Amino acid sequence: MIEGNRFVIQKHDARRLHYDFRLELNGFLKSWAVTKGPSLVPGERRLAVQVENHPLDYGDFEGTIPKGKYGGGTVAVWDRGTWTSLEDPEKGLAEGHLDFELHGEKLTGRWYLIRMKGKPQDKRDNWLLIKAADDAARSPDDPDILEEQPASIRSGRTITEIAESKPSRYPRRKPLS
Repeated sequence: MIEGNRFVIQKHDARRLHYDFRLELNGFLKSWAVTKGPSLVPGERRLAVQVENHPLDYGDFEGTIPKGKYGGGTVAVWDRGTWTSLEDPEKGLAEGHLDFELHGEKLTGRWYLIRMKGKPQDKRDNWLLIKAADDAARSPDDPDILEEQPASIRSGRTITEIAESKPSRYPRRKPLS
């Protein structure tokens, strides 16, 4: 088991509302854009489009990135905590199946990231973010956590309240090696 890496989920109202799911690994944040956000219903598949690695300081950002800049739009820190890989994370990512646990303020328990078979025209790897059946899971009849707890864990504000604020200073993009 690999312990002590942090994770963050940022609610991001850019061209489309989505959730940026980020796992700290090897000094960067491995990142996926989860179009519908995470689900606590076991087996419910959520598309997670892998995007480029981000610098670690990106995980602390909450505010508005000006239009025209990379990622322009409003960002809220929706959840954060640590994650534990239940296997060698580099091997799991390379093989297309990562089995891990989240220890966050909103999300806990066991999860899977599974890479889908790509098509030649795909520009990015598509993955599925799936909740495992465990004590932290919910039934389809239970409230959706995204609706039940929409506010930032950092500021307590909703994405709308953050957007109405003065634009924040946003982290500058650093070249990734």
